[in-house]
Amino acid sequence: MEMYLVWILVGFAVLITELVSGTFYLLVIGVGAFAAAAVAAMDASMIVQVSVAGAVAVAGTLLVRRWHRKQHRPGEASSNAIDIGQTANFEAWVDQGKGLARVKYRGASWEAVVGQGAAPQPNDLLYITGQEGHVFHVSAAKP
Repeated sequence: MEMYLVWILVGFAVLITELVSGTFYLLVIGVGAFAAAAVAAMDASMIVQVSVAGAVAVAGTLLVRRWHRKQHRPGEASSNAIDIGQTANFEAWVDQGKGLARVKYRGASWEAVVGQGAAPQPNDLLYITGQEGHVFHVSAAKP
């Protein structure tokens, strides 16, 4: 079998795997495999093929990391989460001094940061105002 066909098969296998994971990292590795297929079709040596695949994959990975950092800045509550405005039930304080609590949302317990001035009691209704990673920002007032 021709090497460019092997690279194409590898590229499609990685892209299909990417459809399951949804991380974009496998996408750039698949694109690297397709780039290697292109140089293999031009009768380049195996070292050149592997180098091209690696260079494209590394460059793509760096671009994806940069994009992820722009989209998910640490310390900044997300303003486009689909959960914003939804209600959660207050369960218990984890550290009331720091405003850390547990809330029940969609049948599961979540960590939450309670907004300033709120002092909810168990089963009180809170509104999700933001999200930072897996931690919700909640308040007694509707956003």
